Amino acid sequence: MSNHKNLHKLSAGGLLISLGIIYGDIGTSPLYVFKAIIGDRLITPDLILGGLSCIFWTLTMQTTLKYVIITLQADNKGEGGIFSLYSLVKRKAKWLVFPAMIGGSALLADGIITPPITVSSAIEGLAIIYPGLPTIPIVIAILSCLFMIQQFGTSIVGKAFGPVMWVWFTMLAVLGASYVFQFPEILKAINPYYAYHILSTNPEAFLILGGVFLCTTGAEALYSDLGHCGRSNIRISWIYVKTCLLLNYFGQGVWLWQQQGNKLADNNPFYHLMPQWFLIYGICIATLAAIIASQALISGSFTLISEAVRLNLWPKVKINYPSLQKGQLYVPSMNWILWIGCIVVMLIFKESARMEAAYGLSITVTMLMTTILVAMFLQRRKYPSYLIITFLIVYGIIELTFLSGNIIKILHGGWFTLLLGTGFFSIMWAWSKARRIRNSYVNFVPIKNHYNVLKDLSEDSSVPKYSSQLIYLTSANFKSEIESKIIYSIFQKQPKRADVYWLIHVDVMDEPYTSEYKVDFLIPGKLIRIDFRLGFKIEPRINQLYRMVVEDLVKNGEVDIISQYDTLKKYKMVGDFRFIVLDKVLPKAYDLGLIDNFVLSYHTRLKKLSLSDEKSFGLDDSFVTVEKVPLIVTIPGTAKDLRRVK
Repeated sequence: MSNHKNLHKLSAGGLLISLGIIYGDIGTSPLYVFKAIIGDRLITPDLILGGLSCIFWTLTMQTTLKYVIITLQADNKGEGGIFSLYSLVKRKAKWLVFPAMIGGSALLADGIITPPITVSSAIEGLAIIYPGLPTIPIVIAILSCLFMIQQFGTSIVGKAFGPVMWVWFTMLAVLGASYVFQFPEILKAINPYYAYHILSTNPEAFLILGGVFLCTTGAEALYSDLGHCGRSNIRISWIYVKTCLLLNYFGQGVWLWQQQGNKLADNNPFYHLMPQWFLIYGICIATLAAIIASQALISGSFTLISEAVRLNLWPKVKINYPSLQKGQLYVPSMNWILWIGCIVVMLIFKESARMEAAYGLSITVTMLMTTILVAMFLQRRKYPSYLIITFLIVYGIIELTFLSGNIIKILHGGWFTLLLGTGFFSIMWAWSKARRIRNSYVNFVPIKNHYNVLKDLSEDSSVPKYSSQLIYLTSANFKSEIESKIIYSIFQKQPKRADVYWLIHVDVMDEPYTSEYKVDFLIPGKLIRIDFRLGFKIEPRINQLYRMVVEDLVKNGEVDIISQYDTLKKYKMVGDFRFIVLDKVLPKAYDLGLIDNFVLSYHTRLKKLSLSDEKSFGLDDSFVTVEKVPLIVTIPGTAKDLRRVK
């Protein structure tokens, strides 16, 4: 809790870190926003002023009010992001898992499209100096290097992210201000009338909105990275970031004002703000900022997957911790999925102007899902109903309007992110649904009914000893129950005699960093149950956690783990330990419905690609036995009136 409080303290270091971690995506948007708004249209005063007005009010209403002021209140012990938010409200209604899965899937899709468009927009500035320069190989090389270094961690280079982004934002402000001072009348675009005018009179209003929305695509990152910087640091640093962004946008507006009656063609207003002598330096700084923005999206995707795994919304995958820095993790499978996706994006779309059509759609969907979950959070916090309804109506209208503007992009490239998001959602849905189907067939029995036979089996010398300490992982939430499959494994599959039987249950808590355990001695000296309460950000390394608990119990004299074999007991040697992991198999003869059958088949294929249960729980293979047991014993449709005949 003290760490949580410290996170939210305002500090110079915290402000600098927030610049480097949080604002990469939204901070690099000036590279492509106005290019997307203008497109191949004729540059007119209405288009310039209307575009600027839309940008100003989008950053004010969407980023500042919704995310910085309202959504940042929904912190889960200092952590943010759509899955943290879902953990806060999931007990309100079961259907809330769908907004969480849809939003999470859309964020993962955004993690594939953002790095190519950001880096491409920066590198394409070189075409001004070197016309005809092929930028695709350069972008692919930069992205490939970025994904290659993920396995080594980014804590060392990460220290430079804050200062680099400070240089970037300061550059944005200086370049923009130099033009705004030449034509201060451009500031009249702050008047919302110009936004209303262009949206109500221009026949391509929805297409223009699709371009405007790109200025706020990084808003979700403000919330997702709450745990890294804290609410106060984000809110204060946003004042500086927003000022720099607006100055640059208005500066681009002044440059466009000078180009009235023309078309942009291949020109990027952003780079035309720079003096010729500064161009190469500006492109280098823009490229560094683009790489940092991409890194933030990659790290965010890793965090998203690790949380989804703990919430049983994603297959169990290998997660590495390349450094001791909090929150620094590496998911190999996701890293290469993102890398392949980014390369495919580059090969399909080739340039940032064409990628803009695929960009924005997924984040609009995520923002809509966040709006639903935030409304449930406000309800949980007992906010007045009229405020919650107002919040839902206002942001429902705003985001549905943006969604309408982005849906038009589907045929021009939006189909790609739609395909990606649907693919990620299908994985989450199938994994979650299959778990519910399988759990519906798990049968729990009162454990007290088996106390006597368990105690007798432990002392029955006619049965060969299976292990001194025998450990089962149980999903029973109550200490009074146990899965019938565990009873089947101990007594019927093969009688398993042990000195002590252990039951381990892991409960994933709604809070991120809870790490507690409770011990129940069900049969003193014979049957012990350990309940671990782990936050959804804590890795369930059961082998390590169990060892720590046993050492604690031995130290307190509560258990005796000395081997009961005469020779080993004589020399006070510790007995052997063995974990039993039950792999519940559905009989082929069992007839399920069409959807359930499809889901379980999909789940089976996903499971083959994911980590095994023993590896996902951090168990040592040399101490583990995987035992297949039938998920269902009684199969419907079998003959009940079978008669014996002579």
